Amino acid sequence: MEAYQDDEIIGKAYDSKLMKRLLAYVRPYRWQVAGAISLTVAISSLGPVRPYLTKVAVDEYITTGDYHGLFMIAGLIVLTLLVQSGIHYFAMYYTQWIGQHIVYDMRMQVFAKLQNLALSFFDKNPLGRLITRVTGDVEVLNEMFSSGLVTVFADVFVLTWIIAFMFFISWPLALVTLSILPLLVYGTFLFRKKVREAYRDVRKQVARLNAFLQERISGILTVQLMGREHREYQRYRKINRGHADAHIRSVFYYAIFYPSVELFSAVSIGLIVWYGGGQIVQGALTLGVLISFIQYTEMFFRPIRDLSEKYNIMQSAMASSERIFQLLDDDTVVPDTGTRNDTQIFRGDVVIENLSFAYKRGEDVLRDVSMTIPHGSTVAIVGATGAGKTTIISLLTRFYDFDRGRILIGGTDIKDIPVSLLRRHIGVVMQDVFLFSGTIAENIHLGNPEISEEDVRNAAEIVGADRFIRQLEGGYDAEVKERGAMLSVGQKQLLSFARALAFNPEILILDEATASIDTETEQMIQRAIEELLKGRTSIVIAHRLSTIQNADKIIVLHKGKIREEGTHKELLQKKGIYYRLYQLQYKDQELRAA
Repeated sequence: MEAYQDDEIIGKAYDSKLMKRLLAYVRPYRWQVAGAISLTVAISSLGPVRPYLTKVAVDEYITTGDYHGLFMIAGLIVLTLLVQSGIHYFAMYYTQWIGQHIVYDMRMQVFAKLQNLALSFFDKNPLGRLITRVTGDVEVLNEMFSSGLVTVFADVFVLTWIIAFMFFISWPLALVTLSILPLLVYGTFLFRKKVREAYRDVRKQVARLNAFLQERISGILTVQLMGREHREYQRYRKINRGHADAHIRSVFYYAIFYPSVELFSAVSIGLIVWYGGGQIVQGALTLGVLISFIQYTEMFFRPIRDLSEKYNIMQSAMASSERIFQLLDDDTVVPDTGTRNDTQIFRGDVVIENLSFAYKRGEDVLRDVSMTIPHGSTVAIVGATGAGKTTIISLLTRFYDFDRGRILIGGTDIKDIPVSLLRRHIGVVMQDVFLFSGTIAENIHLGNPEISEEDVRNAAEIVGADRFIRQLEGGYDAEVKERGAMLSVGQKQLLSFARALAFNPEILILDEATASIDTETEQMIQRAIEELLKGRTSIVIAHRLSTIQNADKIIVLHKGKIREEGTHKELLQKKGIYYRLYQLQYKDQELRAA
């Protein structure tokens, strides 16, 4: 939970380095941005014209009874409004267009980065945080680009034009009107400080809420099984109350600030009426000037409120951009510098030489492991949980990088082979099967254009998945729900097996692939494997020793080291670790049978 909270800490409201990097995303759309800024400048320049036209209408036409002139000036005011509305439409369209295109580019870059990061990065970063990067944080930047970066120019120019017109018409009255400005600036500064603290608290509470929801929804089976619904409801209620209270505190400051701005506006208008009215009585000022200044004052405080909102948008954008760039700058990647593109090497032996590896420094999972897997042979790796079996597979497929030892395929160091080529020729069936939303066929070929419909069906038939697929409504076109909820564990594993076979790899790895399959299905898969793996290098990791008795060689790992190796019969005759494991499982089976 603390990791989520720390991740939401808000930084500076403006950071020049971050802004420089953000503007790099604007560069491809610089002409559109220039056009949008030009349109906002045009809007801001037309707005202050209306009060000036009102002054002209009052002083030159209404007081003199010139109906023709009054009609002309009224038409000019309407025309100004129409032109301003038209320009405003195009300005809004282009700012939103710019924001959406920039966000599209950034979201694609973040997603591409996530797909290329090493698994060790995902071991350390919660899923909810990464999803927030691609969705929430990027969307915050969209708000800045579409509602903040360009439109802030309009607010600044409106204020500039209003002040210019006020001093042009009557500088004494302009000074009286702006005398309230120091109090407004101080109030705005105080508001920003308080809102920043409240906003930080809201973000922390949102992070707590999201983290709790994600964990409880993912573990809903355990919650219901253990009867913890009421307890979790009470915990969620407490967190939700904290979130609501944080929002109420932030609303409190807004509820004070906006009425305060209205109060300053009213005081300013009161000063105009008091001073301007006195000047009119003395004949030093016209009624039109007084009316135009009242209109200017109402216009003046509107962008002040908008700029306060822009400050919050900018502050949030700086925090989001910092987190996004931290992700984009992360160098937790497996170096891909291989240039050997010869596919013939995958028909050679797999050799592991003096391989050592640790997920955490000083805590070796593998210690000086060496083994040879001849081409076309089936080698099984067994051992207790935590012995390092799956780690060997992860290093062979380069999900993790290693510094000590070598892995050779066909005499070539795997670090000299491009990662994409290496993984294309190694098929892996894991115990924890992941299925994507889509059809059964799509989950087998995964969009690979080289795999035909016939290849998909053949792979499914070989592993025996065709039997249950044909019973589904739609067959191979049946829709797979999220994470394959419609299928049993055994069926999902069969699909994963068919997926690996459809890609026709030279090296096939089964990592506890039959652990959750019933005995009948397991026997069916074993018969298919015997025919399929002829001439193909295969590595089998299994807890069920009965499934690997026919392997050409069995390697026993214990605490990261190879303790025994040989055939099933040879290892039983040694009466070592493998023999004890076999005896334990054999007795287990006898007890179940009894």
